[in-house]
Amino acid sequence: MGHTPFGYNIENGKVVIDEVATEKIKKLYEYYLSGLSLSEAAKKAEMKAKHGTVGRMLKNQHYLGDDYYPPIIDADIFKRTEEERLKRAKALVRVFEPKDEPTTIPKFMMGTVIQQYENPFKQAEYAYSLIEMVVSADE
Repeated sequence: MGHTPFGYNIENGKVVIDEVATEKIKKLYEYYLSGLSLSEAAKKAEMKAKHGTVGRMLKNQHYLGDDYYPPIIDADIFKRTEEERLKRAKALVRVFEPKDEPTTIPKFMMGTVIQQYENPFKQAEYAYSLIEMVVSADE
């Protein structure tokens, strides 16, 4: 197992909830749903974390509870938070969906090596200069 998520501690080989950190996590979700940015919600919840870390925390499904971790966040709050996060990401054009465009596959061809150099670097430079790229959209 990797690191223990914020809000949990390991005691005697079992995962237990850190009550102080759990309150901060609950406030984080609450403040984010109230409209604060990731950074502002963390700051108001008295957490020192950058927005990327806060974003990952809001997506951490361990907070819902599983075989190993006790639940901290209600499933409805988690779902609403994820919906809000996606809504904000779309509004900021930060959701990238794949385009249905034909893919081009580059192919490389190399001419015949005619010159030979004693210096291996010069030989490599010469060999690389013979490489030509041919783009094909057929495959």
